[in-house]
Amino acid sequence: SPKLLLCPCSRLSSGAAEELSTHPGGGSGGYLEHIYRHAAKELFGIQVDTIEYKPLKNKDFQEVTLEREGTVLLHFALAYGFRNIQNLVQKLKRGKCPYHYVEVMACPSGCLNGGGQIKLESKEQLQQVERLYESPKAEIPEENQAVAELYQHWLGGRDSQKALAVLHTQYHPVEKADSGFNIKW
Repeated sequence: SPKLLLCPCSRLSSGAAEELSTHPGGGSGGYLEHIYRHAAKELFGIQVDTIEYKPLKNKDFQEVTLEREGTVLLHFALAYGFRNIQNLVQKLKRGKCPYHYVEVMACPSGCLNGGGQIKLESKEQLQQVERLYESPKAEIPEENQAVAELYQHWLGGRDSQKALAVLHTQYHPVEKADSGFNIKW
């Protein structure tokens, strides 16, 4: 019979499994909210507690702006659904996209209304799913003790060479493949 090996996670003695928690913006908007808060704190020394979205043409295209003394410091947006994605792409092509960061999702209303989810009968049901998803205690990942333990045990610390190699990347252009199918006759 095969031997079972303990993974480093098996030896952690954290209370993480005792209480269910999530991160802010965990249903949809999670990356935007995390990057927005982190950028505000690291770049401008501003602690952001609540994020207020400003709906534009519809609920699936919203903006959030960080200002100080009338100067825009950060300008982020959410674009959900193909129509909003098409509008965003047109702005990009025209060089008229004012955002520092945009979270894009093909699903209308974001992940909780995605193709892998149960088909909902009404917008009220979607709102109920959103409320349920937001009901666990929200924790900032950098302040979570279980996350810190995982970094330490698996990667030798948050800023270790192993963590940087495994969890960070850069843009790498993909060369077009030459094949017989793309020859123009």
